[in-house]
Amino acid sequence: MVVQLMQIGEVASRVGLSLRTIRHYDEVGLVAPSERSAGGFRLYTESDVERLALVKMLKPLDFTLEQMRELLATMDAVRNDPRDDEEATAQLLGRLAMFRAAADSRVEALRAQVQGLETLSRELKALAAPSKRRTPGRSR
Repeated sequence: MVVQLMQIGEVASRVGLSLRTIRHYDEVGLVAPSERSAGGFRLYTESDVERLALVKMLKPLDFTLEQMRELLATMDAVRNDPRDDEEATAQLLGRLAMFRAAADSRVEALRAQVQGLETLSRELKALAAPSKRRTPGRSR
């Protein structure tokens, strides 16, 4: 199987991140390119692109870089766990459950915000309806 390597510009276009952001994620150890060219240019695989897309999704959800790093490391560890050490597997799954609980909590908080915004939107729409408005100088 031939692995297609992409330069940072193509990756930036595909994921919708700036070159600077992608370089920063590499520098802080969040998403490193799989390879470097002879000239030192970053080269990314499809797996790297998927990882960058995940980080992009996590960022607006108020995850810190350290939390993202820990989550990605946990996900990698669970995927690569040979499951031959029950205690180690249980610890990994416990960490994964902690992140899932945090995600579920965030989902509920966002649902509450959406409901509040929907209520506000309905109220504003009702106020803007012609039957609710009074023309200045006219009484009903």
